[in-house]
Amino acid sequence: MAVAFGTQAAWAATATTTDGAAVLPPLQHAGDIAYLSGGVGSDQSTAFKDAMPRYPLTLEFARHTASNGNAYLADVPVTITDMHGTTLLSTEAQGPFMLLSMPQGRYTVTARHDGDTQRRTVEIGKAAHVHEAFVWSM
Repeated sequence: MAVAFGTQAAWAATATTTDGAAVLPPLQHAGDIAYLSGGVGSDQSTAFKDAMPRYPLTLEFARHTASNGNAYLADVPVTITDMHGTTLLSTEAQGPFMLLSMPQGRYTVTARHDGDTQRRTVEIGKAAHVHEAFVWSM
């Protein structure tokens, strides 16, 4: 699923507060990893961007097209493994952003879109904030 940057698409699953402001989806857990994903629609996208500094690892998913520029992606399969190859998280991003809290260490993040797989090695430290943008060409 692709969502053009800057669109105001309605997202039925987006929770709102009583004043209409978007809130983040519920936190999910996989072992020692706590994460959330989403960011479809301008309100929820803003909520995710505002929350990014509070998470040691943030992931962003988009595709680049010659005619349309960039488009955010959802439904991207994501796997995180430790340096021994043990899978710690295997899920599907529910929107263009994933925010993750996890123990310090070195990990491999794998994301796949349209049969094209991208891998990144990330180092989570005490004070470090890591942001990885996965962008696929079309």
